[in-house]
Amino acid sequence: MTEICKDHVMVLGQKFTIEIKSEKDDPQLDKCYGYIFYAARQIVLQNLVEAWPDDPVKYSVERMRKTLRHEIIHAFLYESGLHDNSIKISDGWATNEEMVDWLAIQSPKIYKAMKEAKCL
Repeated sequence: MTEICKDHVMVLGQKFTIEIKSEKDDPQLDKCYGYIFYAARQIVLQNLVEAWPDDPVKYSVERMRKTLRHEIIHAFLYESGLHDNSIKISDGWATNEEMVDWLAIQSPKIYKAMKEAKCL
């Protein structure tokens, strides 16, 4: 199988492990492609190559990478202290899925634009 990602990522000086699991091994993956367990600094991705055997591997891998970008954004917001300080106790702006998705989807484009503008 194509290497999907590394086994960890550093986020603001903290190591977050990345695990790929099947839905049968982790019932939380029944309702999502991935999640972050903040207390353990762990990102869990569903093995979509295994879950979607009829789809081309490239689609499964790309979805897993998009999910990983999404969870990394959650990790940055958490490690920045914004997770707990977004006014609402639950579903505040720093944990809002739409906002995190927007950042995860647009961040490669933002990085490319900044690189082209030579402002990194």
